[in-house]
Amino acid sequence: MKFDEIEAVKPTRESLAEAYAVLNGLLDRGAVTEALAEWEGLRRATSTWSSLTHLRFSQDTSNAEYKAEREYADALGPVISDHETSWKNRLLALDPALIEGQYGRHAVDIWRNDVTTFSPAIAADLEEESKLEADYTALLASATFVFNGETVNLAGLTPYGESLDRKIRHQSAAARWGFFSEHGAELDNIYDKLVKLRHKMARALGDENFTALGYRRMGRLDYGPAQVATYRAEVLKHVTPLVAKLIEQRRVANGLDTLYAWDEALVDPQGNPKPQGDHDQLVARANEMFDAMDPRLAAFYRQMNEGGFMDLKNRPAKAGGGFCSSFPAVGMPYIFANFNGTHHDVDVFTHEMGHAFQNYQSRNQPSLDYLWPTSESAEIHSMSLEFLAYPHIAPMFGEQTARYQRMHLIGALEFLPYGVCVDHFQHEVYANPEASPADRHAMWRKLESMYLPWRNWGDLDYPAMGGRWQAQLHIYRAPFYYIDYTLAQCCALQFWVKSQQDYKGSFDTYVDLCGLGGSAPFGKLVAAAKLKSPFEPGALQAVVKTAEAALAV
Repeated sequence: MKFDEIEAVKPTRESLAEAYAVLNGLLDRGAVTEALAEWEGLRRATSTWSSLTHLRFSQDTSNAEYKAEREYADALGPVISDHETSWKNRLLALDPALIEGQYGRHAVDIWRNDVTTFSPAIAADLEEESKLEADYTALLASATFVFNGETVNLAGLTPYGESLDRKIRHQSAAARWGFFSEHGAELDNIYDKLVKLRHKMARALGDENFTALGYRRMGRLDYGPAQVATYRAEVLKHVTPLVAKLIEQRRVANGLDTLYAWDEALVDPQGNPKPQGDHDQLVARANEMFDAMDPRLAAFYRQMNEGGFMDLKNRPAKAGGGFCSSFPAVGMPYIFANFNGTHHDVDVFTHEMGHAFQNYQSRNQPSLDYLWPTSESAEIHSMSLEFLAYPHIAPMFGEQTARYQRMHLIGALEFLPYGVCVDHFQHEVYANPEASPADRHAMWRKLESMYLPWRNWGDLDYPAMGGRWQAQLHIYRAPFYYIDYTLAQCCALQFWVKSQQDYKGSFDTYVDLCGLGGSAPFGKLVAAAKLKSPFEPGALQAVVKTAEAALAV
């Protein structure tokens, strides 16, 4: 399969109405098995078209045709949701045994959750939400800077932020936050509209505020805000003090009187290890790395590479960040990233390869609902592959491999307080939907000082006043997602520990977990991989202690 060979038929309101009329006719005749099979094919085809449409817009946000197609898809999304909700309600009214016999009980639980997240009354609001999210994406993608005689975007600034030259680091940070300061009012306006819109939808669906709806939209069936709050407290207790020590060690190692925010990214006093090669060389050397890790992963990577299922080069007007999409009609995923010549290229590459490999391993699951797990489970696959790459990552870093491994482990620990800070901020925001933009900036300042007490913005006024959160796209585009990275990090660190004792056994367990896809909720998937749930007392503390010992902090 080649990416360019994928064909996706563009659905219309009329074609969807006709397709669901046929499905309802099959149910009326009692042909449940046939109806489910037809529905599965329809959903996979529609999802493939939607993925292609949004991928093309991300590849070039300035392309008018791609933007128009994305807007069409955003407008059609609520129509699709309306049909799916009505159909799932019909299925739920049947004898559960008819469904469970084909999909298992978990599908029924997923549908019971899904039907609570949509009503025709919020269709227009969902379309507006998608438009506002896209406005944020396009605004950030429009950022350009002339730096050191080179025109770069936000991703292109990253290498300068890790320079050994402190002046360049500061200039890079000043340029980045200058953009956010210049567009601060617009960013506040987009988010203010999103918050109020999401609150409005939640109220229309019978919720007090968006938090409960947000959790249901994330598909969380076996835990809620109370467990997450307890986990955040564990990070604050066990991780924040450790990271504070790591930051102080960095200040001393780099010979600084004060370590400012723009100094934090320089983890290694010799200079952060960089990949040994450009885009083409790294893509080629990845073959050697994956060959050493596991033959199943290696074969999959070659299929991805040779089939054109990766877009890794940074370029103007390309959306920032990295993600993995999929085309369920053909059983192949797609990796999107923005290489910029830093270690983040390898971090993001192995991370998204974890998502892609999981999706490929679960491609034959009987239901579209099982092709991806909920996001905290999905991030286990991605983050764990970053750690499982450690013993075989030398083709990417050469003589700098040991320094990269240390830097990556430090980064994994330092991420946890920031990740829970983002989550806590969102809980505060949606509990207070009428708060002003100034109030939200004050919320962030307070939480940042609690979870990241070492953060010193120096003369960078905009983030110092609480604007740092505006650079986190998940806050705009995927509410309540961010805690999932931290939960998964706790699990990924366990894979790291186990892999040092039995690499092959750990990788086999990893592959088995990938194959389960989303066929069970988070807790059961964690248990199937013989991991401790992050919500289990002591689970986080245990892996943090192991990492602390490895770093000799």
